[in-house]
Amino acid sequence: TALVTIMLAQNETGILFPMEEIGRIVRDNSTAVFHVDGVQAAGKIPLDLKTTEVDLFAVSGHKLYAPKGIGALYVRSGVTLPSMVMGGAQEGGRRAGTEPVPSIVGLGKACELSEASLESSANRALRDRLEDAILGRIPNASVNGTGDRSLRLPNTASISFAYLEGETIMAHLDDAGILVSTGSACNSASHTASAVLTTMNIPYTTAMGSIRFSVGRFNTELEIDETVLILTEVVDRLIEISPYEKELAANRS
Repeated sequence: TALVTIMLAQNETGILFPMEEIGRIVRDNSTAVFHVDGVQAAGKIPLDLKTTEVDLFAVSGHKLYAPKGIGALYVRSGVTLPSMVMGGAQEGGRRAGTEPVPSIVGLGKACELSEASLESSANRALRDRLEDAILGRIPNASVNGTGDRSLRLPNTASISFAYLEGETIMAHLDDAGILVSTGSACNSASHTASAVLTTMNIPYTTAMGSIRFSVGRFNTELEIDETVLILTEVVDRLIEISPYEKELAANRS
């Protein structure tokens, strides 16, 4: 085995994978390079890669308020990589071409600001407020992934609305100025459920109603409460026209 690669945080559900434990297993049983996709996690949870067995760790700037198009790759000392782009000695010979200095500065500053915000529990409190309100008010709503919130990103909630279409919910919320994602839950061309949710044994009728909510540094409690209010109205309207009226009525009883 030459390479072992994992995600630290799953992009649809926010579930955190045991990076440290996996790294120890890799190191104890092989000479493979251990690569971690940290795009979803960077800026959301504390990271100290020097205490892990991680060899390569990828970060994308736009996920933590840096300019789009800039990223970074942590490379453990002693790990050698072939040149990605030939022709120049930039970036230690790994990639030729003039570096985008303004974007690099932007990424650096974004990391500083994100590190400072990690000391605050504001994102987690907003996410919990959102989850609790949705699950308390909408009977056909359920969280995708573990109920142990410490094992998920503090800003992410993947919630399914059984017997409804996630794409339709998202469109109604978008009309109200609320931006969410279906979390790759539905491919409109094939009309199939997310492979991730299917692998998690989430039923088709639930997976197709998946919505990913993400809160950020600039969100407020008022916005969370407004989102829940509008979402509840949207779901109620969709239930009235759903062909699964009996199943939804059972959820409400």
